Amino acid sequence: MSFQLVIAEKPSVARSIAAVIGATEKQTGYWQGGGYLVSWCIGHLVSFAEAGQYDEKYCKWKYEDLPILPQPWQFIVPDEKKQQFEVLRALLNRPDVDSVTAATDAGREGELIFRFVYQMAGCTKPVKRLWVSSMEDAAIREGFANLRPDSDYDALYQSALCRAKADWLVGINATRLFSVLYHKTLTVGRVQTPTLKMLVDRDAKILRFQKEKYYTVGIHSGSLKADSGCIADAETANSLKEKCTSAVAVCTSVKREKKTEQPPKLYDLTTLQREANRLFGFTAKQTLDYAQQLYEKKLLTYPRTDSQYLTEDMGQTAQHLVSDLLGLLPFAQGLGLTPEVGRILNSKKVSDHHAIIPTSEFVKQGFTGLAESECKLMNLVCSKLLCAVAAPHEYETVTAVFSCAGNEFTAKGKTVLVPGWKEIDQRFRSNLKADTEEEVLNTLPELAEGQSFSVMANVSEHFTSPPKAYTEDTLLSAMERAGAEDMPEEAERKGLGTPATRAAILEKLVQMGFVQRKGKQLIPTKDGINLAVVLPESLTSPVLTAEWENRLTEIAKGNADPDDFMAEIEAQVRQLVKTYSCISADKQNLFQPERVIIGKCPRCGENVYEGKKNFYCGNRGCQFVMWKNDRFFEQRKKAFTPKIAAALLKNGKAKVKGLYSEKTGKTYDATVLLADTGGKYVNYRVERKE
Repeated sequence: MSFQLVIAEKPSVARSIAAVIGATEKQTGYWQGGGYLVSWCIGHLVSFAEAGQYDEKYCKWKYEDLPILPQPWQFIVPDEKKQQFEVLRALLNRPDVDSVTAATDAGREGELIFRFVYQMAGCTKPVKRLWVSSMEDAAIREGFANLRPDSDYDALYQSALCRAKADWLVGINATRLFSVLYHKTLTVGRVQTPTLKMLVDRDAKILRFQKEKYYTVGIHSGSLKADSGCIADAETANSLKEKCTSAVAVCTSVKREKKTEQPPKLYDLTTLQREANRLFGFTAKQTLDYAQQLYEKKLLTYPRTDSQYLTEDMGQTAQHLVSDLLGLLPFAQGLGLTPEVGRILNSKKVSDHHAIIPTSEFVKQGFTGLAESECKLMNLVCSKLLCAVAAPHEYETVTAVFSCAGNEFTAKGKTVLVPGWKEIDQRFRSNLKADTEEEVLNTLPELAEGQSFSVMANVSEHFTSPPKAYTEDTLLSAMERAGAEDMPEEAERKGLGTPATRAAILEKLVQMGFVQRKGKQLIPTKDGINLAVVLPESLTSPVLTAEWENRLTEIAKGNADPDDFMAEIEAQVRQLVKTYSCISADKQNLFQPERVIIGKCPRCGENVYEGKKNFYCGNRGCQFVMWKNDRFFEQRKKAFTPKIAAALLKNGKAKVKGLYSEKTGKTYDATVLLADTGGKYVNYRVERKE
C-alpha cells in the first residue's frame, strides 16, 4: 500500500486536516489512515545558518570581517526542533510514500517553510499544493479536490527566498556594522528601522511644537448657536463680543447638502488590528494571535490577508452567513436588513486570500467556550460583515451663515435621513465595553435667508494642538501607507512590511528597548532616537523598503528576476560597509548608559558612580572603590544596594535591615559603619544592632 504524505505548518492544523481526510490513527509525530500520513512543521523547522557556521572568525563581531555574503547559503535545524524534523525526514523518504502535499499556510512564508524542509530532507517526490482560506471541513475537502502542482508556486517561493535572504544580509551586516562602531548591540532591520524612524520623526514634531492661543466669539439665540472664525488676540475678540451682545444677527445664507457615506469594506488583517487596538486596546500581535486561534478553531477564515473582498463565487455563502448572523448576534436582534452582497464580491481584488469573515462553523457553535478576547474579535468581524452589506448611510448637512456687527458667524447642523449601515455599527458599539466615541448630531431650527435674531455673545479661549503620538492603530495605518506617494499607482504592495509581519516588528522594537508603550501610545526611547539619527537614509527610508516589497510582489507574479534583486541587495550591503568605516570619538559614547551618581568620594571628593560590579570614584587617579560582592555583605546574605552605598557615602553609616547572623541563624537590623576608606579595600563594621 502506498501513502500520500500531507505536511501542515502547525500540529493543530494537521489535526484538523487529518480528521477530515480520515487519518485518525495517532502515531509519533504524525497521523495515519485512509491512505494518508499527516504530519506538521513547528513554524520554521529549517532556518538559515548563523554567520559563525560559515567561518569561526564570524563568531566575533569585527569591522574587518564585513560584509558577510554567504556563498552557498547553509541551513540548520534548531536543536529544539530536531525531533520533529527527523520525523518529517523519515516520512518524506519512506518507500511507501509516493507523493507529498504541501499544506503549510497558504502564503509566502508558508511556501518557504515547506520548501526548506523538503529540500533539507533530500526529497524529490512529486508535490501538490493545498491552498485554502478556511479550516472548515468543507473548505479542506474542496481544497483536496483541487490540489495544484507545487511548481505553480515556484515564483512565490522565489519571492519568499529573496525576502528571507535580503533580511538576513541587511540584518546581519548592518547590525554588526553599527554595533561595532557604537560599542552597543544595535539591531537593524529592513522594516523595523524605517518604522522606528517614523516614530522618532513624530516624537520630534511633538517636542518642537509651540502651542498658540486663539479665541472664538459665539452668538446664541435660544437653541441656535453660531461661531466666528479664529481670532488671534483677546482684545479683538472681546471688542467683537461687546458689539454683538444684544445686537441683531441676520441669516445671510442657508446651504443644504444631501450626502451619502458608503458602507465600509470587509477586514483585512491590518484594518482588523487597527480597529481592535482602537476599541479594545489590543496590540497588533494580540489581535493576530487571537485571530490565528479562531482560525485554528475553524471559526474564522485565514487572518494573514491583505484583501478586503470575497471572490465572486462566494455570494451564496455570504448570503447564508448574513441571515444566520442576524439571529445569532445580540446587537442584531430585530434588525431589518436587506443584504447587498454584490458589493463585497470582487475576485480581481482578492490576492492569495479573501477578506476575514466568520465561518459557517461559527454560526453553528456561536460564542460557546470562547475567551472574552476571542468573543470581542468575533463580534468585531461579524459586525463588519453586516455593515459591509447594509444600505449606505444618508444624511443632510445644513450650513447657515449670519451677519452680526459687520462679522460673519457660521452654524452647522446634521440630520440623518437613512441610518443604513451606521445603525448596525452604533448598535454594535453600544453593546461594547470599550472606548467608543458617540457621534453628536446638531439639529438646527428651521432657517430662512433674511431671518433675524436678537443674540447674546461670549468669548472662548482655545489652543492649537500638537501632533498626536502614534498608537498601534495609527502606526499600522502609517506603515501601510509609508512611501506610497513615491510608488507607481499600479504597485500592488505598498508600505512597510506585510499584514502578517507588522505586529512582530512592533513587538521587536519594544523588546529591543528602542520603543516603549505608554497606555496605547508608542514612544521612542533615547536609544531608539539615537539609532534613527545615526543610521543612513538607505536604512531608515520607508520609500526604499516599500520598493523592496513591490519588487518581491513582482517576483511572486513571475514578472521580475530574483537574481537581479539579490545582486542589488549585495551591492547595497557592500556599499554600506565601505561608507561607514569609522565614526568620530564623541559619537562613540552615544549609546553608553548615563552614569548614576551615588555620592561623593571620601578620599578625593569627586563623584562616585555605580558600575556593574562596584561603586567607583570618577577620578581615575583615585583608587577608591566599594565592591558589590564585598565579603562583609555576602557573609550576612545582604545585597549591597545603591541605597546602602549612598547612605554610607553621605553619613559614613547606613541603617540596614535583614542582616543574617551565622551564629544564631536569624536575621537582624543594624547600623553599618564605613569603617576604613584609607587602604586598598574599604572596610565596614556593625556599629549596633537595632
